Amino acid sequence: MEPIDENIRFYSRELQSKPITKSIAMYKKAIKLFLRFALSFSFLSAVVDRFGIWSDQISVWGNWNNFLAYTQLINPWFPEFLHAPIGILATAAEIIFAIGLILGFKTEIFAKLSGFLLLIFALSMTFSTGIKGAFDYSVFSASAAAFALSFMKEKYLELDALLPNRVHP
Repeated sequence: MEPIDENIRFYSRELQSKPITKSIAMYKKAIKLFLRFALSFSFLSAVVDRFGIWSDQISVWGNWNNFLAYTQLINPWFPEFLHAPIGILATAAEIIFAIGLILGFKTEIFAKLSGFLLLIFALSMTFSTGIKGAFDYSVFSASAAAFALSFMKEKYLELDALLPNRVHP
């Protein structure tokens, strides 16, 4: 009887020469692209909503003032004068992170930052209004997706692939 390690190595070599390995690599690329675009367009959809661009029938906030009222609702521990800057900062971050992810520019960094931003949103929602909203709007799931994206190293349709790789000493 052959040791298990030998069997694993044999099957691993076998699979590497088969088309299935190429299919798996293609699925990984498609999943990475899907994660980048899903996170980006979710951010941009929220931004468009708070600027009143979505129609009233499908809008959550519908305008900037309603968004700021929601910002105040989920951040009751901050003084009122900070709610507008928090809203502006969150909106700017969502726009910048979305553009970075769409372009594939510094994908790992923007994915991690997106994960942290979404986690902050989820925790703010949880501690202010309860966990149900964070679950219903899949904010924890989106945060986890962003963190997962940050670990996907292979470049696919990304600006990063065109930039020289700088190695710091």
